[in-house]
Amino acid sequence: MKKLFLLSFAVIGFAFTTNAQNIADNAIGLRLGDSNGLGAEISYQRKLSEENRLELDLGWRDGNNYDGFKLAGLYQWVMPLDGAFNWYVGAGGGIGSFSINTPGIDDTDTFIFAAGDIGIEYAFEIPLLLSLDFRPEIGFGEDLYDNNDLDFDIALSIRYQF
Repeated sequence: MKKLFLLSFAVIGFAFTTNAQNIADNAIGLRLGDSNGLGAEISYQRKLSEENRLELDLGWRDGNNYDGFKLAGLYQWVMPLDGAFNWYVGAGGGIGSFSINTPGIDDTDTFIFAAGDIGIEYAFEIPLLLSLDFRPEIGFGEDLYDNNDLDFDIALSIRYQF
């Protein structure tokens, strides 16, 4: 009877530890995706509670005829799936600016945008976090060229957890 009690206690304890999620206090890395033409972003995540975190992403591009940046901030709810897999949803927004200087086009604009976020992530036993997310964004600005539309951004992220 004593062995059965200890075995039951161990199984219940194991079940609770496997279902508990573990969000890293901080994570920094790269978010590689479309990002409305801006490509890679530097991404930082900060744990706010056991189920929530803040994500900040900064993307920029500097070329011969195109310069731009975009800063996004998202509040995310993180939920466990299985083991080291989590899924998350979030909402937020940001600000961006672009400048195009080509023959016939000389345009500069600053815009704001609202964004949603849904994704899946895997936290390795080493301090590595991989995630794949889908971020719809709707922009608001003066110019109809590139920012007053609905943009669907899909990205793969790799982050160092600490």
